[in-house]
Amino acid sequence: MCRLGTEPFSRQAVAILRAHWRQHLDTLGLGKPDTDALVFSSPDGLPLSPDNLSRDWRRACRSLGLPMVMFHALRHTHASALIVKGLDVVQISRRLGHGSPAITLRIYAHLFNTVDSAAADAIESVFRKPGDR
Repeated sequence: MCRLGTEPFSRQAVAILRAHWRQHLDTLGLGKPDTDALVFSSPDGLPLSPDNLSRDWRRACRSLGLPMVMFHALRHTHASALIVKGLDVVQISRRLGHGSPAITLRIYAHLFNTVDSAAADAIESVFRKPGDR
């Protein structure tokens, strides 16, 4: 589960989540959250049920006129964006909570193909004579 301050989020994402969280708790009349409270939880502070989260996500998509995309697809989008930005598989694996980078590679190996040309260029540069382009 995610607690603000324990996961590496951007400052902007943390500020947005904190503001939304405070507004939500105020609306419910629950006051300030405990320092170890979950960011995404039921009103009583317990972790959200995955089934309820999926149901609520579908409702939100429908009410906002968004495409029906499974909530879990956001995780894949996040991982894909990190790969495109050139993060290494170990960092991505840790961020996703995979037990091993091998799991990350099994799922996302096809997205690492762009790295092959960079690797080929790097090794080719080792064998170039000084002054060659």
